[in-house]
Amino acid sequence: MKMSNQSAENPEEIPRLFGTSGIRGKIGSDITTQLALDVGKALGTYLGGKGKVVVGYDTRTSNHMLEKALCAGLLECGCNVLELGMVPTPVVGFSASRLNADAGVMITASHNPSPDNGIKLWNRDGMAYTIKQEQEIEYLLHQQKFLNKSWDHLGSIEKEEEIINQYINEVLGMVKIPQELKVVVDCGSGAASYLSPIILRKAGCKVISLNCQPDGFFPGRKVEPNEENLDVLMKTVKMTKSDLGIAHDGDGDRMVAVDEKGNMADFDKLLALISQAIGGKIITTVDASLCMDECLAAVGGEIIRTRVGDVHVAQSIVENQATFGGEPSGTWIHPDFCMCPDGILSALKVVELVSTSGNLSELLRSIPDYPSIREKIPCAGEDKNKVMEMVNSSLENQFDNVVDVNNIDGVRISFKDGSWVLVRPSGTEAYIRITLEAKTKKMAEQIRQISAEFIKSALA
Repeated sequence: MKMSNQSAENPEEIPRLFGTSGIRGKIGSDITTQLALDVGKALGTYLGGKGKVVVGYDTRTSNHMLEKALCAGLLECGCNVLELGMVPTPVVGFSASRLNADAGVMITASHNPSPDNGIKLWNRDGMAYTIKQEQEIEYLLHQQKFLNKSWDHLGSIEKEEEIINQYINEVLGMVKIPQELKVVVDCGSGAASYLSPIILRKAGCKVISLNCQPDGFFPGRKVEPNEENLDVLMKTVKMTKSDLGIAHDGDGDRMVAVDEKGNMADFDKLLALISQAIGGKIITTVDASLCMDECLAAVGGEIIRTRVGDVHVAQSIVENQATFGGEPSGTWIHPDFCMCPDGILSALKVVELVSTSGNLSELLRSIPDYPSIREKIPCAGEDKNKVMEMVNSSLENQFDNVVDVNNIDGVRISFKDGSWVLVRPSGTEAYIRITLEAKTKKMAEQIRQISAEFIKSALA
């Protein structure tokens, strides 16, 4: 749905609020109740002042004030609101599609630290708002010209509680797990804290839960599910002789796995493994490993790469009628269920694979392995464009044997031996990200050093 008779004359001149995954920032400075109120008004205006919007939030301490402000903006424009309460992001996308809503809103900052929060918008099919849609919302925010319904035409608000049971039943219907597995699940005190352990138990797993008490201070571990933050999970899997470990981020749209030996599964190899099991046409991003191509070629499948961000993966899935799509971060989209990334369904898919095919460590060992490095260099938002202009014009000149330069999202440079490096600005944090893969550790370190030094010199 498009806003009527309104369009930005020059979208480039309007300040961007949306990053790779919604609006995010520090509470009190970047993210305020006034912003939430205005986003609600902008969304309500964009929808023409009618229809219904589902609204959910994660466990952050600032969620209630932002939710009330955003809902007030929607009601003022005449939209009806269905409150989902504290739910994972995939439940918002699922609810938008199953309840025939006109839009969905998730209040979350995903894996960002406790002082942050954010807002992400969803279409009625469960897909995140596209860049074009976000720009139209930004235009309305910039113009501050919102619908303002009279007292007798304001929207209504009600709680929606039954959709959770429907989500549980439908997501369980997506897998068949013939063998009982012992699974340790670490929800990081985020939005999946209730649902993920319940669903895994209903799927037939024996579940040990860690950090599954909702708490916006994230006391048990930092909310981003990376190796540095999952030490307790990895040790617990090994000590309890569990078959698998699962971890989620703050809003539950991501999933990472730990094998039975207590080792965190490599992001790219896990994505390649599940993609190979699904087969067909698979969508991934420019920062995904070459092992994806090799694994899909072995089963007659195809890899298509797109920009980083779940909305780009989702759009490409639709455009190419793909069977599955995912990012190495653990953000996976299952189009036969919903177009919203779903960390809980992704966890079930990994459990199903281990249950039917054997230990995760052995399965991962079958995936080609190349040395890879991911590094992020601090860079203020106002400096990102300047740095990336220099990367676009000059980074390839720092290397020999360059065979291709891809500018679909940042700059990806490919070399004759198959090695590659991707430099791109983070869409959610103040960093420039370097991702690379090489045939040897020595070559990987050389590429990293050259790229990092170039970026630091550009900043200087």
